[in-house]
Amino acid sequence: MTWTVPNILTVLRLLAAPGLAVMFLYFHRPYADWFALLLFVSAAITDWFDGYLARAWRQETKLGAMLDPIADKAMVVIALMVIVGYSSMTPWLVLPSTVILFREVFVSGLREFLGDTAGTLKVTKLAKWKTTAQMVAIATLFSQGVFEHYLGMSSFGMDHAMIADILAGHEEDLQGLGWKLNGMIWTWYAGLGLLWVAAALTLITGADYLIKAVPHLKDQR
Repeated sequence: MTWTVPNILTVLRLLAAPGLAVMFLYFHRPYADWFALLLFVSAAITDWFDGYLARAWRQETKLGAMLDPIADKAMVVIALMVIVGYSSMTPWLVLPSTVILFREVFVSGLREFLGDTAGTLKVTKLAKWKTTAQMVAIATLFSQGVFEHYLGMSSFGMDHAMIADILAGHEEDLQGLGWKLNGMIWTWYAGLGLLWVAAALTLITGADYLIKAVPHLKDQR
């Protein structure tokens, strides 16, 4: 195995995946949300850098080619598991997450069955857009958790009437409840919308991969 800089970045991204869950085990919210968001965004950035550096420095290796998609899938799967686990389990979030997780497991199993043949099935640009949509959606949903818990901290000790008066402009908003509420709402709908886009792209790319794999699944007569 060749330990080039791109390969080291890929391994670090792979190790960061379980770190997302660990953040919520050892830190209270919203600090766990902050650390998970920063860890996820950093890992997503290295996803671009390791591929770029590998091509620019001509350091593309079999190790990197093998670990890169595994690291991407591990980041997405664990991040979605954490987000769904700490959400209200709304179907609008669970359904697209289920579609994404099912596709990743299905395609991974298909790749394993095809063996060396899987390398001949090229990754399309749409698949790269799918990965990008997943990464942006997850980062946005992590940021939603940050807004939600700062809003809760700022409104702690206030009754519903006082919060309503502040949000209606009848009382001075000294704690910034307005912009925190707006941030929570906008990041929720933006993240959810992007997750549905990612789920749609996931279905399309999964179907495309299956169609390309069908000729290799036929029994020899």
